[in-house]
Amino acid sequence: MSSRTLNHLADPIRDHRQQRKSRWRRLTPGRQALLALAHLRNGDTYSRLAAGFEIVIATVWRYVQEAILLLSTAADGLEAAMRRIRLLTYVILDGTLVLIDRVADQKPYYWRKTLTSWDERAGRRRRGRASGVGVGCAARRRS
Repeated sequence: MSSRTLNHLADPIRDHRQQRKSRWRRLTPGRQALLALAHLRNGDTYSRLAAGFEIVIATVWRYVQEAILLLSTAADGLEAAMRRIRLLTYVILDGTLVLIDRVADQKPYYWRKTLTSWDERAGRRRRGRASGVGVGCAARRRS
């Protein structure tokens, strides 16, 4: 983890502690940032983090929740994020590359089963829901 990433979270933690006039904590702001980012980024469990940082599980939970709160207050609102996203071609959400311009080709996105009926196996395709009760009976009588 880069020192820039750690400092990005450690600085608000340090300011928050000064605001609350917290006298002492088990971990320094940098170590608390490392603990929270290890949980958020790698998915380490609270018990594993507690053993690694030599603190109790309740303290790990409290430190992670405090870091999440500080990160969420520093984040942009939904409207600002959407304004920024509209200017981009691609967006990465949770490590997944998402193409934004999905409507450009004007093809609707359907799940295949909702458009075809039960008699697709016989080589015939009909539009309509497969779960429709009358659709299957009428299709059998006509063929």
